[in-house]
Amino acid sequence: MARAGSVPFTEERARQVLAHAGHRAAEAELLALGENAVFALGSDGPVVRVGRSAELLDRMRHEVRTAVWLAEQGVPAVRPADVPGAGEPGGARLVDGHPVTEWLRLPPAVRPAGAGDLAILLRSVHRLPAPPHPLPRRDLLGGVERWLRLAGDAIDPADAAYLRERRDRFAAAAGTLTPRLAPGPIHGDALPRNVHVGPDGPVLVDLETFADDLREHDLVVMALARDRYGLPPEEYDRFTAEYGWDVREWEGCATLRGARETAGCAWVAQHAPGNPAARAEFRRRVESLRTGNTAVRWHPF
Repeated sequence: MARAGSVPFTEERARQVLAHAGHRAAEAELLALGENAVFALGSDGPVVRVGRSAELLDRMRHEVRTAVWLAEQGVPAVRPADVPGAGEPGGARLVDGHPVTEWLRLPPAVRPAGAGDLAILLRSVHRLPAPPHPLPRRDLLGGVERWLRLAGDAIDPADAAYLRERRDRFAAAAGTLTPRLAPGPIHGDALPRNVHVGPDGPVLVDLETFADDLREHDLVVMALARDRYGLPPEEYDRFTAEYGWDVREWEGCATLRGARETAGCAWVAQHAPGNPAARAEFRRRVESLRTGNTAVRWHPF
């Protein structure tokens, strides 16, 4: 039986893991495929997340603990499912070398999430005290080495070396920043795509990057979305108005933006083997970083 890392992480591979976890994989609906494959089971069954590699198990367990804590704090967010026979919420476990967790199904969305919805949720998160379980720092650049390793020879070694140098430079610079806001719990990947608007209002999803760090991390994400991914300026203005502050006024914004761009470029690299679109997007991103061309738009991937 194939182990994680011995075959590419494709939809087919994720469905194999889903089946070995005891689910009807052929009938599952694929919702997303990135570092995790996300499947909906039936019309009202749970949502199952299958991780790309075994090293993501601790991060998945962290996500489950965070979801339980957010429920206790009254913050609208996804909730782990009760899995019969599992020793912990969400049933976090390894199946064929891949981490698997299960989540309660959210009701159908009533509309797409907007920047204002995200800002409202972030205000709630940024008022939270420290949880009873320790949250990690937002290790934004920690995945760079793994993503480049997964890319292998599908990318130019010179580009990989450039991103490693850039990672080290921005990691050092980020460690010297003086925040404007009080540090504390953050989402870590604060984008409207990580908000689901159901009949009872917006809820946070994808909690695996929850951390205890500079609140500015959550705000720089949207500034970068405006500049690199084509978020309409009026949507960004709605976000800052609802949150109450524009992070671009902070002298550390460029440093956190540079770190996030480095991570975003390396993240695409892991998809390059066997995926021509990913290889093209990686080349677009790394070239824009090399030339310092901030006007180049990046395509969501």
